[in-house]
Amino acid sequence: MNQTEIKTTIIGAGVVGLAIAAVLSETETDIFVIEKNDTYGMETSSRNSEVIHAGIYYPKDTLKARLCVEGNRRLYDWCKKKRINHLTCGKMIVATCAEEEEKLNSIRTNAMNNGVANLSFLTSRAIKKLEPDVNAVSALFSPLTGVIDSHQFMQSLYKNAKQNKVQFIFGTRVKGIEAICPGMYKIHVLYPDGEPDSFITRRVINCAGHGADEIASQMGIDIDEKDYRQYFWKGEYFGVETHPFPVKHLIYPVPLANTTGLGVHATIDIRGKLKLGPDATFLDTSPIEYSVNADKRDQFFESVKKFLPFIQKESLYPEMAGVRPKRQKPGDPVKDFMINEESDKGLPGIVNLIGIESPGLTSSLAIADHVVQLIRARRY
Repeated sequence: MNQTEIKTTIIGAGVVGLAIAAVLSETETDIFVIEKNDTYGMETSSRNSEVIHAGIYYPKDTLKARLCVEGNRRLYDWCKKKRINHLTCGKMIVATCAEEEEKLNSIRTNAMNNGVANLSFLTSRAIKKLEPDVNAVSALFSPLTGVIDSHQFMQSLYKNAKQNKVQFIFGTRVKGIEAICPGMYKIHVLYPDGEPDSFITRRVINCAGHGADEIASQMGIDIDEKDYRQYFWKGEYFGVETHPFPVKHLIYPVPLANTTGLGVHATIDIRGKLKLGPDATFLDTSPIEYSVNADKRDQFFESVKKFLPFIQKESLYPEMAGVRPKRQKPGDPVKDFMINEESDKGLPGIVNLIGIESPGLTSSLAIADHVVQLIRARRY
């Protein structure tokens, strides 16, 4: 480092770290971003469905619910202002039987409690008018759900932050964090060539994604006692070889209770390309890797054939995989984002972001606003 004391250090340059850097740098200077990978957005941020969520499923008054609804609006506004490729295609949550149809009512009630606007029920006839090849007895339609070019979005955040003089240090790992005194911290890093270094910072914003709980542990926080430990869930996707693309909307099944995902669903990208996924596999102690198991083709086909009868098993091919850092392991209830300013732990100036998974992309700008508010409320 060419200076010994920094005002704000952001750890992690995924979409949330980039958003915080872009938003905070609009009013503040002397901001550094430390990223272990060679560039920004190389983990969860670039391995997902690229969906702009509306905030339908998340429990009322959770951070996921509030920040998703706010983030949906913020993200569309940003896309229009910065000319980011996106598509407000809408989403159908489809019921294929009476039991699933009953669940649509509770999903709609939950969404309305979260402030999600413009939801409507579709009859089977209305579904056929919009999606002739989809099989369903009814559906809940969300017009505010869409898709985005997530890489272009991250590029715009990075460019905005750089224009505001944010400094990015890539390929650099954080190896330790020491509290020098309240509101002053020494961060030990390791550069790509193996050279160690350290510097002093007044604030630390930990949005390290997969490594966020490890960073929190380096601060002296007991991540098990405080429920900061993250668990990794792999989601795999299969592409569909079919032309022309047969659907124009996102098609989701009715999710199961306490699900670790939303079930295998059909999404399109901004070019209309169709893919299925993700599923959700708990990684336990397995290393994080991104291969797609071709043997899952039968499983994916069986998951969607009921509501997507046009899908042929032979048209499915392994496409991509991503890994989510969640705060829940198998059997746990659904858990919220953890975004904490740590003064109550004797660590003023530190903000930890733990378990930032879906809807993290949609919520990223709202998360940034929230973190900036936490910082300013403490006046440091």
